[in-house]
Amino acid sequence: MRLLLFRHAKSDWGDANLADIDRPLNSRGKAASVKMARYMKEQGLQPNQILCSTAQRTRETLARLLPTLTQETQIHLVSDLYQQSEDDYVGLIRRYGGRAQNLMVIGHNPATEDTALSLSGTASSDAIADIQEKFPTGALAVIDFDIADWSELQPKTGHLERFVKPRDLKEDLD
Repeated sequence: MRLLLFRHAKSDWGDANLADIDRPLNSRGKAASVKMARYMKEQGLQPNQILCSTAQRTRETLARLLPTLTQETQIHLVSDLYQQSEDDYVGLIRRYGGRAQNLMVIGHNPATEDTALSLSGTASSDAIADIQEKFPTGALAVIDFDIADWSELQPKTGHLERFVKPRDLKEDLD
């Protein structure tokens, strides 16, 4: 099974009156989320289930991913992904993941970073160090597991297959 941990793209802090949950993406975030969506499509990183935080910025990140999906995908907006963004997402993945072969979580930091580090038992040392340095907005961690159901998920049992940041991608992926 494969877990795609996708941190929302860069948000707009321009309106101090907006509640945190209501902050939208800024122009850089919109562009980065489109770039990452194209990359995922080209690389065959297609989820068949998505768990997305209810925050505006995560839903806008999801909206830019939708046109690139090539298969039927169940989408669940999960308020706990926003409310528990200071903890890791392992418990939520166990609870909501079911038997999805390719599960994507669109969430927030520090939970996205903590989840990637908690679950990655093997990886190149460079990839782990890269995540430890920073899991920036719009970044994606791809972690593979040898399990049949997400309820079986345990720490350090995954292989971090790759860690990709929007700035690592060339501008034109065509």
